[in-house]
Amino acid sequence: MTQDDRHRPNGNNIVARGALSDRLDSIGWALFLIWIGFAVLIDIGWGWGLLGIAVIILGAAALRRKWGLKIEGFWLVIGAMFLAGGLWELFRVPFPLAPVLIIFCGLAVLWGALRGQHLMKK
Repeated sequence: MTQDDRHRPNGNNIVARGALSDRLDSIGWALFLIWIGFAVLIDIGWGWGLLGIAVIILGAAALRRKWGLKIEGFWLVIGAMFLAGGLWELFRVPFPLAPVLIIFCGLAVLWGALRGQHLMKK
């Protein structure tokens, strides 16, 4: 049994999966609050601050995938937006990010509709 197997609940143990998911959520929120506190305390700037948040969100999603837990698309999109915002700020891109993100989200919805997948649920 490897170390990863000890932390990965088997398919029959739904309670352990729920507990692991809840623990991961709590750790993610704790890291988020700690990161925000440090970022403000040492004034690292918006770019690095947003990148740190993206790493926390996308890192939690990667762990969920590794451990066989449900990954919510919403958090992947939010993580990607924080990543884009951080990189946008660090590279000092001369035009605003919000319109680009809005266009990207519109294209994603259109792509899903054309493929028969409804990204926007009623």
